[in-house]
Amino acid sequence: MPIPAAPSQPSADGSISRSELALATRNHGMPLEAMRWDLTPPGLHYLLIHYDVPLIDPGRWRLEVGGAVRNPLTIDLDGLRERPRVGVTSTMECAGNGRALFSPRAISQPWLLEAVGTAAWTGAALSDLLEEAGLEDDAVELVFTGADRGFEGGIMQSYQRALTRTEAMGSDAVLAYEMNGSPLPPQHGYPVRLVVPGWYGMTNVKWLTAITGVTEPHRGYQSATAYRMRAHPDEPGTPVTRIVPRSLMVPPGVPDFFSRHRIVGTGPCLLEGRAWSGWEPIEAVEVSVDGGDAWHDADLDPAPIHPHTWRRFSFTWSPSTGDYELRSRCRDAAGHTQPDVAEWNVGGYGNNGVQRIMVTVVDTER
Repeated sequence: MPIPAAPSQPSADGSISRSELALATRNHGMPLEAMRWDLTPPGLHYLLIHYDVPLIDPGRWRLEVGGAVRNPLTIDLDGLRERPRVGVTSTMECAGNGRALFSPRAISQPWLLEAVGTAAWTGAALSDLLEEAGLEDDAVELVFTGADRGFEGGIMQSYQRALTRTEAMGSDAVLAYEMNGSPLPPQHGYPVRLVVPGWYGMTNVKWLTAITGVTEPHRGYQSATAYRMRAHPDEPGTPVTRIVPRSLMVPPGVPDFFSRHRIVGTGPCLLEGRAWSGWEPIEAVEVSVDGGDAWHDADLDPAPIHPHTWRRFSFTWSPSTGDYELRSRCRDAAGHTQPDVAEWNVGGYGNNGVQRIMVTVVDTER
């Protein structure tokens, strides 16, 4: 029986298909009000699972480090935990966050804006492990293999992603076995996952089983076919890598249950949110309250310890009654800015166009 292929375009009316709805049920975003926490509780952190959550016996789990290395390693969970503990706090975002807001919409997980979260990851430093294994001089990339398997792009595969030698050795990457001080939950990669600060979520391979040095660039599906920025389906495109700058506000006031339209009372209203970038720390955020060209500098909390962790911003707004469109935009220390509208691409990746929140202000004294 042939496996049905995914449609290349949405239905004529742009509606969400049953298959997309099934993806949206398996995966979930972070409610934007959870940005009030510095660390996202694991159950609220965004989640994308490409295939199935594997059931792994921690007593039998092994990590194989091989390929173009001088000293191949086989490490069990106790052996990994005996290594020096390192931690990194990192904001992780799905490369497809905002995909459903592009037109035409790419057919895949239909994210709006909630595919993000920040966690404290604890484990062993990837660079230390690679130093011990001893990369051969001609090793150009490291391929990371997860235990999850599936069929995608006409190919049966284990989930794999690659990093260049330089990126793997210098990225503060961690082989994490704890999330926010507790063992990894099954859906987040138990017992061990890769965490690469600043990179979109697809690089942070869950249920890690192997690290393989290779002497040619990895041509696996997730590296060479998926997660590429393309203006046209027939072009090779460029790889999706680090997270581009984005700011999001906590929707103020209270929501209408179905539409999520916001209702706010008159008087001072604190607008708050988070901004982040995978390139450099955030250094400025601006807020617009009228949907026009007037932008106001937001107040920034002190910079976080790690450069790839989101930064809180706030702005006090005193509106009169009426309807408003709220927006925010940010800039990182490398000069990367958040655009009003992001450039469309085939896969729906990296849509960091500004968030728009529609608000109705009502007189609370009446």
